[in-house]
Amino acid sequence: MRGWEAVNATPIHIGSSGGNMVVFAKMRHPLRKAAGFSLVEIVIALGVAAFALVAIMGMLPMGLKTQQASIQQTTANEIMAAILNDLRADVVLPPGQASKEQDSGFGLHGRWQNVATPATLYFTNEGNQTGSVNQTGTGAVFRAKIQYLFPPSATTTVANVIITWPAQVDPTTVLPAGSVGTYIAVNR
Repeated sequence: MRGWEAVNATPIHIGSSGGNMVVFAKMRHPLRKAAGFSLVEIVIALGVAAFALVAIMGMLPMGLKTQQASIQQTTANEIMAAILNDLRADVVLPPGQASKEQDSGFGLHGRWQNVATPATLYFTNEGNQTGSVNQTGTGAVFRAKIQYLFPPSATTTVANVIITWPAQVDPTTVLPAGSVGTYIAVNR
């Protein structure tokens, strides 16, 4: 008899016309360790996994929002650097020499002479200028405002450069979603 073992079994012989038959008393299944998990263990494990998954899914929108803000901040800083480089390259020319800025730059040459009027530039999401000075173009995402500060001198003018986004929001009336700003000495 396979799979069964006799525990303190004494054979009982039963006689019959067909022959003798041996029956073991007190037979039981062998003790083996059961392999696998119980239903309760599986339910608890699924509950813990579901709780962790819900927590991760809850943090996903916040992570995406943070990533988008980081991308916009980086683009705004790149625009700021380009404007600062353009303003640094803009020098006072001797009488009789014309600026070659029409070929490159943002069209800011000589604007510090008109200190009271700020220059506003608009940029796309990729950081490319759209429109011209003080005129918005299509697809504008960033607004750059260059305000020249009093008193300008013959050798130096200070400019306050502020980049805000979205471009449709006027930072003087409504708080923009984000902004970066700095001061720069120009015309020196």
